Amino acid sequence: MVQEYGADTGNDRAEPRRTGTGSRFRDLLERWRRDTGIWRRGIVLAVCAVLLTLVMAFHAEIPNTIGNLGSLTETFLPWFGVCLPVLLILGLVRRSATALIALLLPVVVWFNFFGGLLLTDKSGSGGELTVATHNVNADNADPAGTARKVADSGADIIALEELPSGRVPAYEAALADRFPYHSVQGTVGLWSKYPMSGTRPVDIKMGWTRAMRSTVKTPKGEVAVYVAHLPSVRVKLHAGFTANQRDDSADALGEAIADERLGKVILLGDLNGTMNDRSLNAVTSQLRSTQGAAGDGFGFSWPASFPMARIDQIMVKGVEPMSSWTLPATGSDHLPIAARVEL
Repeated sequence: MVQEYGADTGNDRAEPRRTGTGSRFRDLLERWRRDTGIWRRGIVLAVCAVLLTLVMAFHAEIPNTIGNLGSLTETFLPWFGVCLPVLLILGLVRRSATALIALLLPVVVWFNFFGGLLLTDKSGSGGELTVATHNVNADNADPAGTARKVADSGADIIALEELPSGRVPAYEAALADRFPYHSVQGTVGLWSKYPMSGTRPVDIKMGWTRAMRSTVKTPKGEVAVYVAHLPSVRVKLHAGFTANQRDDSADALGEAIADERLGKVILLGDLNGTMNDRSLNAVTSQLRSTQGAAGDGFGFSWPASFPMARIDQIMVKGVEPMSSWTLPATGSDHLPIAARVEL
């Protein structure tokens, strides 16, 4: 009896199994440590991670000679980040240390490019002038409502693109009370609370007017305001990223801005391209993006139903961006955008 009781209560009794999160994690690490195939599995995933790194890090070296592939890559460059959690999950499922270590490469590159946009709100207070721009869509069924929504942003200057001639009176009527000065040139228009002068079309080599320039006399001095709607681009199976006409128009717009005599310049419009697209260098090399300098997040503006790229731009020279944001959706396939600047 004594021996039986002693056996039941002695030091040889098994301790209860720990079931906490820390214990499970240690058990997992121990199983991985004992797994001799942990370095051999996931080689394909590791190769994919390295290739993703190379594409992002050296996107500027991808040639545009075949279907403007370089510009297409740069347009959607932020979305390469979607591949990161996919590779992470696959690496964990495969229990591959090789794949997980290789994944560190694209993670570092992506966050180096876009981590500041994703994690940092650069917007600030202040600024004397609020501007907004919107591609209203030629087929917009509610031009008056769209105009009022953009005006409700509190903008002092509004640029509208893709204005069909038959709808211009509706936009003019909706904005007349708040903006005493305006001009429509071709399919683009500019509305201002302050006097405008020197208004004229800008030739961007399209055969009809889709860009304009005006001097706006603000309380803080004169500002050259450009409005532009560059040609559309398409992704075609047999032709790739068809953007040649857009690129030629961007070069012409860049020349016009380079010849501008005023030191303070604001460009508003739909450039059908992102700030990463090398083909817009004639413009982007001269001006700063308000979203990049003082925005919160990526500020994607198109398509309105599920924004994937910021092809609508507010860019400045000689003025300081203070904040930049997207506005609520209207009847257009683009989101309007706005910015506040200090003159």
